[in-house]
Amino acid sequence: MEMPLSEISPLPASALPAGIRSRFIADVNGLRMHLLEAGHEVPGRPCLLLLHGFPELAYSWRKLMLPLAAAGYHVIAPDQRGYGRTTGWDPDYDGDLASYSMVNLVRDALGLLYALGYRYVDAVIGHDFGSPVAAYCALLRPDVFRAVVLMSAPFGGPPALPFHDAGRPPAAAGADVHAELAALPRPRKHYQWYYSSREADADMHHAKQGLHAFLRAYYHHKSADWTQNRPYRLASWSAGELAKLPTYYVMELAQGMAETVAPEMPAAAQVAANTWLPEKELEIYSGEYARTGFQGALQWYRCGTSSRFIAGLQTFSGLTIDVPSAFIAGKSDWGVYQKPGDFERMQGSVCTRMLGCHLIEGAGHWVQQEQPQQVAALLLNFLRAKEDRGLGM
Repeated sequence: MEMPLSEISPLPASALPAGIRSRFIADVNGLRMHLLEAGHEVPGRPCLLLLHGFPELAYSWRKLMLPLAAAGYHVIAPDQRGYGRTTGWDPDYDGDLASYSMVNLVRDALGLLYALGYRYVDAVIGHDFGSPVAAYCALLRPDVFRAVVLMSAPFGGPPALPFHDAGRPPAAAGADVHAELAALPRPRKHYQWYYSSREADADMHHAKQGLHAFLRAYYHHKSADWTQNRPYRLASWSAGELAKLPTYYVMELAQGMAETVAPEMPAAAQVAANTWLPEKELEIYSGEYARTGFQGALQWYRCGTSSRFIAGLQTFSGLTIDVPSAFIAGKSDWGVYQKPGDFERMQGSVCTRMLGCHLIEGAGHWVQQEQPQQVAALLLNFLRAKEDRGLGM
């Protein structure tokens, strides 16, 4: 699993666009955190914090960092807890799951900023599983995270506590959607609960097709290159509706993720023609996950699917995100609709100062890699708009 600290070095400059550097920050909430940064040459710049998702890395932001730095920002992108060259996290399935709780991930982000000498950032920007982390950063510490951009994963708010139910009979237990998925004529399971299982790490880390080929198929399957990604709103969180999702979200009951995406492996000519994730860049991902495995990253899902951590998050029931916010995703991204109602709640009630909600043509789930120029332009427009409207804290 993890190598000794002395054997883990920064990413070589040859792996990064010129102007982005790789380094470590020690003693960040128990971590030796690896980060990429751009715009670091000029002290005193306003700061942007970029938080990646699964199965990604700080490297996933490489195409946005230089345009943001050119606009005058110090841009910071860490390998988050459980990922990449950051060390100090527990890689054991039976290890310290609480260290991956949402509140502790917020503390990781806060600790990194403080270690770098920042008391606040102009914006925190999160993609995929980094999106809820960014949302909770803005929800819990709006004084520090003064604006937020959520990408590819809408935030429907913290889990609710029952309200105004004193004296009412207890609500009937809801249907077990997982049992209903398993009972469908074509038995299925939800990917987040699969990712929470003990076997998920080995299934992907030691994929029969090889780790690199697994990642190629996974990235392809969730991108706009897979032309069957034509998402739409689902009516409810029910087995019949969830079964409409692609198999990378609602899987065949008897298959793991590596087996699920294998039939969608792009042809050699498609791989050679890929400009948003060419083989040399995908090798960064496959090299890192070959070394670390996936379990640290999968612990995030276990926290989300375990009832153990819901009560803590219910402490924040009813809180809204009141700093300036925006949402960006690919128009071909099923992630926008995978949890029915969140996209609408985010815009209607959870984010009270939302300045824009954008679905980009020609992008699937990996929007900041598939269409980086459009994403960079939207981010800079958002940052200018919040200042022009006097919406900074």
